[in-house]
Amino acid sequence: MIVYDKLKFNKTDVDSYEKLADAKFKGRLCIRSGSHPYNLSLFGAMTEHLGPQKTEVWLKALVGNMARSPKGGDTDQIKGVASGECGVAVTNSYYLARLMRSSKAEDRAVAEKVGVVFPNQSSWGTHMNVAGGAVARHAKNTDNAVKFLEYLASPAAQNHFANGNNEWPAAKGVSFDNPALKAMTGGSFKSELLPISAVGMNQIKVQQMLDRVGFK
Repeated sequence: MIVYDKLKFNKTDVDSYEKLADAKFKGRLCIRSGSHPYNLSLFGAMTEHLGPQKTEVWLKALVGNMARSPKGGDTDQIKGVASGECGVAVTNSYYLARLMRSSKAEDRAVAEKVGVVFPNQSSWGTHMNVAGGAVARHAKNTDNAVKFLEYLASPAAQNHFANGNNEWPAAKGVSFDNPALKAMTGGSFKSELLPISAVGMNQIKVQQMLDRVGFK
């Protein structure tokens, strides 16, 4: 998702990933390393949506809009917006939810200073980072492995993930009680539906693009 400085920008300024390349964000963008798995996944998805040529142009514009060299984790990007060092930043939603639910007043104050957008609701939906499990081809205890995966997809386990780690349920139709997640979107949003394999296959191509545009 994208967080933004509520005093300087509006939701419509950042309601798509493509808009992060806009010249209005010159010297305003904060983001972690391009080679981090989070961003390799996002950029791999963008490559699938836009094609390699347009994605590379977009990445080059992001480099030109950076407020600082990529550093830190997602919480650092959120704090950068709250402090005024950045105007917009890319982050995973659960980092903001942690701040919103923190017992520390200073953390909650950071969360209150930023606006949040789940991008591309009018097009392909917000990018979803991969969290999943699988059974190894030569697993010796396949039946129990399948039972464990079925348990992880159950309402009880999914609700535990949502409440314990502030992550959105991966199984469709699962209700959850996390107030921070519900406050961000009202409880639902349009998510991207790209095959994981397609995003993964783009990662080497993405890393080459990052090297060419100087995205550290």
